[in-house]
Amino acid sequence: MTSDHSPKLLSLPKILDDRGNLSFVEEMQHIPFAIKRTYWIYDVPGGEIRGGHSYKENQELIIALSGSFTVVINDGFTTTEFSLNRSYVGLYIPNGMWRHMENFSTNSCALILSSTPYDENDYERDMESFIKSKC
Repeated sequence: MTSDHSPKLLSLPKILDDRGNLSFVEEMQHIPFAIKRTYWIYDVPGGEIRGGHSYKENQELIIALSGSFTVVINDGFTTTEFSLNRSYVGLYIPNGMWRHMENFSTNSCALILSSTPYDENDYERDMESFIKSKC
């Protein structure tokens, strides 16, 4: 799998079973990067927004393990919204994209798979600087 450097929804394998379904993701198979960090966001109070940054190097896959939320992506020119509400669909976000998450439903849980370990220096947290870097 190769990246065309645009965010996209990826359908993950789904194994149906009367006892309950199972989905999974494998690095370099279903996503175009090796997984170096995994984290999850949960118990988000109503009306709160998470994220609000871009990464210089890091790529991510975001999955709504439960509930729903909206991921808003800005490439410096265009803003696109993705509604996530299925545990077998992930949103691939390449580096260089501004993102934030909003509209979290009650009991939602966002799982994020990252291509790099945490590094504060990889973050761009100033939207104006981000937009200027794209011009």
